[in-house]
Amino acid sequence: MAELSENLRGAVLMTASMAAFTINDTFVKSLSDDLPLMQTVFLRGLAVTPLLGLLAWWRGALRFRLSRGDGWLLVLRSLSEIFAALFFLTALYNMPLANATAILQAAPLMVTLAGALFFGEAIGIWRMSAILVGFLGVLLIVQPGGEGFTSYSIWALAAVVAVVARDVLTRKMSGALHSLTVATVTGFSVGTAAGIAALFEPWAPVSASNALALGGSVISILFAYLFSVTAVRVGDMGFVAPFRYTGLLWALVLGLLAFGDFPGPLTLAGSAIVIAAGLFTYLRERRLAIRRREISRAPPR
Repeated sequence: MAELSENLRGAVLMTASMAAFTINDTFVKSLSDDLPLMQTVFLRGLAVTPLLGLLAWWRGALRFRLSRGDGWLLVLRSLSEIFAALFFLTALYNMPLANATAILQAAPLMVTLAGALFFGEAIGIWRMSAILVGFLGVLLIVQPGGEGFTSYSIWALAAVVAVVARDVLTRKMSGALHSLTVATVTGFSVGTAAGIAALFEPWAPVSASNALALGGSVISILFAYLFSVTAVRVGDMGFVAPFRYTGLLWALVLGLLAFGDFPGPLTLAGSAIVIAAGLFTYLRERRLAIRRREISRAPPR
């Protein structure tokens, strides 16, 4: 029961993080016509990092005396987060919100594979088959060689790899490293990297409406960082990861309402296949977990 409770907690946190990330993406994309990308990410980081640091300090969770292993994992995770933000936001600035988010739906399938490779989590023939079917769905979304394919689709796929690396590194951290410390370092790292990159591109004036959008981005990314870091440290990765798919629902609604965008039939079909494959892996794992508990509780013969 404790294991199931941890899995459910992780699922709720992952769902909340996807909502927060997608709301943040909507605010960021709304700035694409007015502000350069690196300026946007730097200004967001300039505001969110102190807020995360104050929250961590208030909770007594701001600790930088780390073990050597956690220290290296934190450095590598920060690099993964920087690349994930760079790749995905570049795609987002140049693609419809729902299309970029749909490509990112490959991450749960890859995370499930990573859970098996790095943590020995069980993955049988049925789950492996579902993962392969899911990757076929990804091909429908990306449409290599088709009219809907652009170079920015590759950026979105690169973001998937960076997200998986980030989640695997997060999972390998010890419990002594508080999630708020991880989130604070993440905000600082992404903001600093964007600030350095912004030195090499022209800056644009920030209007009042832009400032409001930046404020919305700061608030949403603050919660997104907190929820996402905690989510992948709770429960089984194979159980928690499929709840990333809720981000696509948010992206479809917000993309239509904010930008009037809606993906084509192939993208929707591919998304449905990927989500179905992910949900199958979730249901399969749940069924196996129940069976394992029943066997463990059965009296010896």
